[in-house]
Amino acid sequence: MQAARGTSLNDDDDTVLPATAPSAPSKVRLRLLFAGVFAVLYVTDVVSKILAVEHLTGRPDVEILGDLFVLHLVRNPGAAFSAGTEYTVVLSCIAIAAVLVVLFLARRVGNVLWAVALAVLLAGVAGNLTDRLLRAPGPMRGHVIDMFMLPNWPVFNVADMCINVAAGLILLQAFRGVRIDGTREER
Repeated sequence: MQAARGTSLNDDDDTVLPATAPSAPSKVRLRLLFAGVFAVLYVTDVVSKILAVEHLTGRPDVEILGDLFVLHLVRNPGAAFSAGTEYTVVLSCIAIAAVLVVLFLARRVGNVLWAVALAVLLAGVAGNLTDRLLRAPGPMRGHVIDMFMLPNWPVFNVADMCINVAAGLILLQAFRGVRIDGTREER
């Protein structure tokens, strides 16, 4: 017996069953994925900074893998490589704008990888923004806590890793031609 178009046969009893096509994830599932990834990474960043301040303040560096990976506490008022230390308020304003843009874009997400990319980006930006808002010397001027040190690289934190991973995922989606809503660009 041959199955009709759009149906498939069950080999055990020759019953004709409707064909199922893989469907795109629902908006609700994508938003839950976005919220879950964001929450896990944001909390990881905040907790790692709390632990770094608690356990590394006033102590010598902690070698994890010799000189290759070291825990080294830094309070950074600027951006990467401590550049722009006199622009902490400007960096805070840029971070606030970035959070708002990511939240706006997240409403349009129609693809799993885009949901993950934007959630990871939001976790990174919000993690460092939290430091700028809540840490000394005061709101909008707070210093970001960095603690991971590699040779010939600026000291960084979980939020910084998130921002870089998100950039990679966003570039991947752009090269693949996948828009935020999940549609593909015509080539």
